Amino acid sequence: MKKIVYALMATVTGLVLLFSYRTSTVPESTSALADAPSSGVATAPKTTPSPSASASSGSTSSGSTSGAQTSSSGLTDGTYTGQAANTRFGPVQVQITVSGGAIADVQVPQYPSESGRDQQINSRALPVLVKETVQAQSAQVDMVSGATYTSTGYRTSLQSALDQARA
Repeated sequence: MKKIVYALMATVTGLVLLFSYRTSTVPESTSALADAPSSGVATAPKTTPSPSASASSGSTSSGSTSGAQTSSSGLTDGTYTGQAANTRFGPVQVQITVSGGAIADVQVPQYPSESGRDQQINSRALPVLVKETVQAQSAQVDMVSGATYTSTGYRTSLQSALDQARA
């Protein structure tokens, strides 16, 4: 009889613990942009954008970069570095190169890389984000599963760079 009571108490305790476990936390705001010291360097593969891609619209922010040509997409040729977007695990910063009015190259000079887990996540996520950016020609890229914070920071910094390219 004692064993049955202990088993029931253990089951109830387990259920209470299971249902009270917080499975997610509220992410820190990634909309606050700030410059921060570099914590890692990533190189993005160079690819050629598709000619049928279109750029997304957005608000204009101040930025100074020399650009020569403005195309029908509204992007001025040149290299533009977005502001670093702070995430829970560290800042993410994106740099784009616009050629012929289209995003020709994307670099990620700053991203979380302090721990082995950060390096593992970002070595998988960043190439996917870069490839999708060149294909989409906008900041409207899909988030990478398992790299939500990096994806959100990437998109925020990318939009900052695109805003500069449209100025």
